[in-house]
Amino acid sequence: MEDEVDRLVEAWQAERPDLDVRPLQVLSRVSRLARHLDRARRAVFAAHEVESWEFDVLTALRRAGAPYQLSPGQLLRATLVTSGTMTNRIDRLAAAGLVERHPDPQDKRGVQVRLTEAGLTRVDAAFADLLAREQAILEGLSPGQRETLAVLLRTLLIPFDA
Repeated sequence: MEDEVDRLVEAWQAERPDLDVRPLQVLSRVSRLARHLDRARRAVFAAHEVESWEFDVLTALRRAGAPYQLSPGQLLRATLVTSGTMTNRIDRLAAAGLVERHPDPQDKRGVQVRLTEAGLTRVDAAFADLLAREQAILEGLSPGQRETLAVLLRTLLIPFDA
């Protein structure tokens, strides 16, 4: 079975036989898959009235476990954004009633950002639907193939995460 990447690679091989175009066989597919995954995620988020950046913050809080709170600094590290961006995001999530700020009992100057009941309900529903959508994307692979793919992708990503 041939896909669009096969046709692309074949065309480049014909036009530039002096170049090794084999990386395209993997990375063009990863890039195309990323675009499809992005569309699927955006559809799930839209169905739950949540933006992708909101989902990132809400899931960071949810993963923290009860009482589902983190400091703004911890949220910065979890979402890889600047402090100004995080302040803006917290403000917007608080205005939407999805998070609230509480004084940090360990630091009189600090605050903790906590999921509200509405935030918890929204993030749990969006996450469950996201997993169902991603499961459907992986449906064509056996459990063993999924594990192999996960290991191979981890190997490729580790240098970028270091």
